[in-house]
Amino acid sequence: MNTGNFGTFLEEAPCILGEGAVIERLRRNSGFELDPHIVNSAFIYDDARRSALETIYREYLDIGHQYNLPLVLSTPTWRASRERIEAAGYADRNVNADNFRFLDALRKSYGEYAGNVFVCGLLSCRGDAYNQTVALGTGEAHQFHAWQAGMLANAGVDFLLAATLPAISEALGLALALADTGTPYILSFVLRPEGTLLDGTLLRDAISEIDATVRPMPLAYMANCTHASIFESVLRHVANSSSAVRQRLVGLFANTAALTPEELDDRPDLVEEDPEAFSHSVAAVHKEFGMKILGGCCGTDNRHIRSLAVELASSYSET
Repeated sequence: MNTGNFGTFLEEAPCILGEGAVIERLRRNSGFELDPHIVNSAFIYDDARRSALETIYREYLDIGHQYNLPLVLSTPTWRASRERIEAAGYADRNVNADNFRFLDALRKSYGEYAGNVFVCGLLSCRGDAYNQTVALGTGEAHQFHAWQAGMLANAGVDFLLAATLPAISEALGLALALADTGTPYILSFVLRPEGTLLDGTLLRDAISEIDATVRPMPLAYMANCTHASIFESVLRHVANSSSAVRQRLVGLFANTAALTPEELDDRPDLVEEDPEAFSHSVAAVHKEFGMKILGGCCGTDNRHIRSLAVELASSYSET
């Protein structure tokens, strides 16, 4: 386990490199089928699949190491809720803890650099992350997500990350579940250019409501599965152009397609973006808006993260 305090590190670090896509790369390039219930969470239990997973994570670790950048890796537990684990037939395994131990062992293999690698426990909404109409209500979400939040926190993750959240109701319930663990946590939304979550809630209002309701408050907020150009539009929107939003929003895991969630959902072809164009646009939100945690989502791979690392390394070395 990383012995550093991630909250303090986040406050002091000029920038932190995030991983790129994992699930999407496995889906399209590994030759292995993803589990219909828990996606890639059981890959660690099969030698060949574990090797495919390890290869991707090591690519990101190698990049962070090469450019001497702090790095965030997410456990392969995006869909590892209790009901999904049971449906997949892994109720006899501690899937969440085992995935943390898998990543923890990988970072430890990098010697001294391991102290700059933070492993977050990854969760998401119960249903379709691109469909706000199926989001859980706040109370139901609190109850539903408490089990996985507890499993990840007890495993020893550095912080918890609830990502790809489309609606305020479930995000608020998730925040309550994460807060119960006592482990630092971050919430990450999918955003529209109009400055809102997918359910129409202004980003400013979502942050304000959660901060006012949950104790302890989230460490910070992010966006993911959102193109950098859309993220910029959100921050430039008059409703979100406030110091409060900028202070609480700390990062972006960007995808490579400037498309709506409806256009991206179940799209058969991968919309790719040139790695240099991707890295330039993502680095720009660091330079202009002060975003600190910067990585990739759908459409990205080691090429995109390497190009981003080149841009961030120059910023990091200037401090």
